[in-house]
Amino acid sequence: METTVTSPTTPSSPDTTHAVGQPPSSPDETPSAHVARARSAEIEAQIALDPSRYRVLTGDRPTGALHLGHLLATLESRVRLQDAGVDVVVVVADYQVVADRDEAGDLPAVVREVVLDHLAAGIDPDRSTMFTHSAVSALHQLMLPFLSLVTVAELERNPTVRAEAVAAAARQERSMSGLLLTYPVHQAADILAVHGNLVPVGTDQLPHLETTRTVARRFNQRYTAAQPYFAEPEALLTASTTVLGHDGTKMSKSRGNALELRATEDDTVAFFRRARTDSIRHVTFEPQERPEVANLLRIGAHFAGTTPQALAESVGAAGAGPLKAVVTEAVVEGLRPLRERRRALADDAGAVVREVLARGNARATALAEGTLTDVRELMRTVY
Repeated sequence: METTVTSPTTPSSPDTTHAVGQPPSSPDETPSAHVARARSAEIEAQIALDPSRYRVLTGDRPTGALHLGHLLATLESRVRLQDAGVDVVVVVADYQVVADRDEAGDLPAVVREVVLDHLAAGIDPDRSTMFTHSAVSALHQLMLPFLSLVTVAELERNPTVRAEAVAAAARQERSMSGLLLTYPVHQAADILAVHGNLVPVGTDQLPHLETTRTVARRFNQRYTAAQPYFAEPEALLTASTTVLGHDGTKMSKSRGNALELRATEDDTVAFFRRARTDSIRHVTFEPQERPEVANLLRIGAHFAGTTPQALAESVGAAGAGPLKAVVTEAVVEGLRPLRERRRALADDAGAVVREVLARGNARATALAEGTLTDVRELMRTVY
């Protein structure tokens, strides 16, 4: 899910287009993902009828300014849900930055950039809530009883934890931290502290949400079986196509291959001029066989309001150069309003971010403290 993690990475079906919020199925999709996709379609219909039924919890680790991949995979979905009337809560998961690294870097500066990116993309602090992990102590107190509801073996089976354990063993110089081992429960605390009942995820992130559902279910069974206290949050599957950087690998700040949202138009031109394609002149949309070309077509089509197939046909035998020119123009024009809003905000960035986070931290604290009070009463730990 998006909460405390970066954008989803599951590739979409190679020959299927889809509307925002209605990702395509994949022929090798797991049964659980298939069920979640069907349920997501039902939820989308319910949102259209009564968005007040849902509170979304989503967010990011502030490891760098947000880039084009974040916009397409997560930010636009958050704004769409907000504009539909859903209560959107965004956690800037600053504590999680040190889950897999020794230093957090200039965290205040990065948090500021992440908040500005959200505001520029359309997140409205009058309708949505942005808060930082470190400002909401009640959320972290909830981790203690929640940790008692899962086993170490269950945590170790979590895909992110398992992958980090393998990576740590390969690195040898740094073992997996205890914070990362408990990351799935920290994520559960994020969601349940504010009573989030809907979490946008990619199919690869369903196991994360299942841990939260397990924590909610076991708490209810143990302490309040007659009248369950926590709702088991549901998944809202998001379009989860990986956005590639100019080098043909997943767009990532750490790889130095990303187009940041705050980049200039000249930076955008240079980015797409460097973008990798292939040696075939005729442009076709074949994601499996031609991933770099397909990536450009998806990006260009998104901002041009067309389909990758149609964009490929319009370029045809003209080749990679004209394709890059078309995509560059579409992205420059598509990002122009966002970048103008961001420049306007940057004139007083410090004050703007402080106000947004002060309001968001206050609301998140009130929600989490209310939850913690209820949990203590249900556990009979009020003396």
